[in-house]
Amino acid sequence: MAKKTIQTIGKRKTALAKATLSAGKGTIRINHQLLDTIQPELLRQRLMEPLILSDDTWQKVNINVSVSGGGMQGQTEAARIAIARALVEFNKKLKKPFLDYDRHLLVQDIRVRETRKPNDSKARASRQKSYR
Repeated sequence: MAKKTIQTIGKRKTALAKATLSAGKGTIRINHQLLDTIQPELLRQRLMEPLILSDDTWQKVNINVSVSGGGMQGQTEAARIAIARALVEFNKKLKKPFLDYDRHLLVQDIRVRETRKPNDSKARASRQKSYR
């Protein structure tokens, strides 16, 4: 019998995280790096939020997350969403505590950078005027 694996994704701005959850001993890896070694501390705490809310559920599974695109903050948020979604799929009872704590644990934030207008400098900046 094959072991049950769960795959989920999380997005934030241009960052995309893919999480694979399988039965194990509570090892969490992000881009092949153990969660305990991730720096700075603030980002590690953001990634730990779904694990803390799930009580001991995460200690029964291994989670591997691969993140690409975006910056540090966007990648952290994307990985956080992917981990939370995987845990909810593994244990349906976690959905309510996650939504009560922070809706963005399960629902991605769809805000993205506004595109630059053609032949112009920035998205909202008006064109410079010259009187010469």
